[in-house]
Amino acid sequence: MSMIRDLRAVVRPSRVSLRKDGGTYDATRSPCAATAVVDCAVYRDGRRIETETALTPHEAVRLVRRDGGFVWIGLHEPTEAEFSGIASEFGLHPLAVEDAVQAHQRPKLERYDDSLFTVFKTIHYVEHDQLDANSEVVESGEVMCFTGRDFFITVRHGGQGSLRALRHRLQDDPELLAKGPSAVLHAIADHVVDGYIAVADAVQDDIDEVETEVFSPGRKGAPRGSDAGRIYQLKREVLEFKRAVSPLLRPMQLLSERPMRLVDPDIQKYFRDVADHLARVQEQVIGFDELLNSILQANLAQASVAQNEDMRKITSWAAIIAVPTMVCGVYGMNFDHMPELHWRYGYPAIMGVTVVICLGIHRTLKRNGWL
Repeated sequence: MSMIRDLRAVVRPSRVSLRKDGGTYDATRSPCAATAVVDCAVYRDGRRIETETALTPHEAVRLVRRDGGFVWIGLHEPTEAEFSGIASEFGLHPLAVEDAVQAHQRPKLERYDDSLFTVFKTIHYVEHDQLDANSEVVESGEVMCFTGRDFFITVRHGGQGSLRALRHRLQDDPELLAKGPSAVLHAIADHVVDGYIAVADAVQDDIDEVETEVFSPGRKGAPRGSDAGRIYQLKREVLEFKRAVSPLLRPMQLLSERPMRLVDPDIQKYFRDVADHLARVQEQVIGFDELLNSILQANLAQASVAQNEDMRKITSWAAIIAVPTMVCGVYGMNFDHMPELHWRYGYPAIMGVTVVICLGIHRTLKRNGWL
């Protein structure tokens, strides 16, 4: 059991701040690679079997069936032709194979006779100097896992989510790998959820920044409603994040609660920890969406209030200007018999009265907060 207590220590080093170091994921395989197979290795008693040349999946299967252990094959964006041979070798279900090749799947857990098919969505935080209406905040990929009695197959899609570093960490803990493919499945699940936690922290910083700017009293000169585009973009990115997190909670709960023939009992209890962390992230993401709704409504309310203030000022000045307009209109009608028309002091008197009335209206409006 001491080995099991060290399980978290194997996976947790993958959790780092995405906002400071630019990401946690390795580069994908080289574009010049001639095959979709990134790595293929046989593990026996928790240790990788070293060979003079790189193993092909067929050679790895023969080695496992002859001497025991399990094979871990990692693929990156395989075509149907590249994956068909491996699928046939391990007897993978055609529906699961189709999902693995086509990608763009919802996170899920499917049980077949001799294997488990699990889909994870990886989320990577995209660094940006300044958040604007066109900024990409999160980038998603997919990791699909086939778990069998003596095999573990990962199929990755997208440029993020490399498992190379995770494989190396697991290889440094032979006692853990000795638990078989289910230990690898837990490590990947924990690795993916740790990535969610780091992304959630980074997105929280972006939301805090937008919230501060929206309610900052020193932004009176900013264009009205200028933050609405940024808030809406953040909402779209949070929605993508939510689509990765929420559907995965039920599969993790199933892995932690229901006994499964392909999952080691000592490993199963640790899926509960993954499910707890995932539930916390889900709550954060739901909170992000609700908070952004409130910020967006507040921003639109601020723009509406500012427009109302502008209309009040325009109306106030129109009321002031109406006085001289009326006076000029009356004395411009050219009637023969009009009071004060031939009075020597008529012009200065009318101008004085007009100015006094305008100043009185201005003072009244100013005192009532209209100007």
